[in-house]
Amino acid sequence: MAEECTHDCSSCKSADCSSRKGPQKEQIHAKSKIGKVIGVISGKGGVGKSMVSSLLAVALNRAGYRVGILDADITGPSIPKAFGLKSGTVEGDETGLYPARTAGGIDVVSLNLLLPDETSPVIWRGPVIAGTVKQFYTDVIWDNIDYLIVDCPPGTGDVPLTVFQSFRVDGVVIVSSPQELVSMIVKKAANMANMMDVPVLGLVENMSFVRCPDCGKEIYLFGESRIDAVAAEYGYPVLAKLPIDPAIAALVDAGKIEQIGEDPMVEAAKTIVGALSK
Repeated sequence: MAEECTHDCSSCKSADCSSRKGPQKEQIHAKSKIGKVIGVISGKGGVGKSMVSSLLAVALNRAGYRVGILDADITGPSIPKAFGLKSGTVEGDETGLYPARTAGGIDVVSLNLLLPDETSPVIWRGPVIAGTVKQFYTDVIWDNIDYLIVDCPPGTGDVPLTVFQSFRVDGVVIVSSPQELVSMIVKKAANMANMMDVPVLGLVENMSFVRCPDCGKEIYLFGESRIDAVAAEYGYPVLAKLPIDPAIAALVDAGKIEQIGEDPMVEAAKTIVGALSK
């Protein structure tokens, strides 16, 4: 007869106790094949997390990898806009859901692609949102994806927690901006990843500077960068320092992010591939 669980794991000798194993990961669709899962997170909103996700996807795609983006920002999805994808382009049948595909061949699933009107608000409570994110992982047929990028909503709430606990996340990229306040928020995101035992692949500082179009001087609108100090404190690499670039913003607004000339996330993508190959 099995011993009654006392929930004191320090003295437990059971190798198969569910309490010791922690939350069980969700299984992907039987027809899916996913290599590595990369979460893109931020401690607060407005730092350009979705743009970083998009640029990383484009960089990996150009390097010859099959890439998918799971837009987990259910109430504020912006990935479809960046790639010029319209509502109704995610289809399904009795087998499962099929992602929309961008002009460059990146597979994308976002709630906005399932709505009849992309401007319709999603007024849902946390458990429903978390359940939808899980379905994007379990019910979508991700066809031979090398890297699945999960664009999480900001903060350390329901959805990032669901992703960390339910997905087989191989690592996360933390996005920040230069302000002192954001440095503190980055530490919150980093601490959450550490608590959930998810490796941090590195930090990306967005809106790091603006380059003068006449002289090329870098102007630090939000003050000097502090990302190196935060990275050194935690031992993470700085993957990229992205400028404020009106040309990139214009491509996102036009839904043509894949037409970017020099992708500023190319070196970051190489670093991530190397880290995940070890």
